[in-house]
Amino acid sequence: METISINTVQSELDLLQDKEVYIHLETTNGAYASHNDEKAYNVGAFIRNAKITYNHSKIVGEDSSFRIGLKLAIGWVYAEGLSVWEKDGQGRLLMAGHDREGRLMVALQIGETPFNY
Repeated sequence: METISINTVQSELDLLQDKEVYIHLETTNGAYASHNDEKAYNVGAFIRNAKITYNHSKIVGEDSSFRIGLKLAIGWVYAEGLSVWEKDGQGRLLMAGHDREGRLMVALQIGETPFNY
């Protein structure tokens, strides 16, 4: 994966605009938190193969932390803390953010075909 470039990723998001797409959205500190602090709360969210159509997208941020928002007809999907991206062999847009130790903290993936589960 390579470091996010706002202009490049925005262009990729624009290519999927107004199309029915599948998303994978995941956030976690998972067991990372409780291994180091027994009082810490584990938090996370996971959604895979939700079909959406977004009519506007926006990426904002700087350095190594970006937020991507996808505007739906009646709401929004957004992910914050993204830093790297790539396209897979099926043309799907994969974006992620990791902590200082390289562990996954957030993932947003968008594609015209479902993700394996």
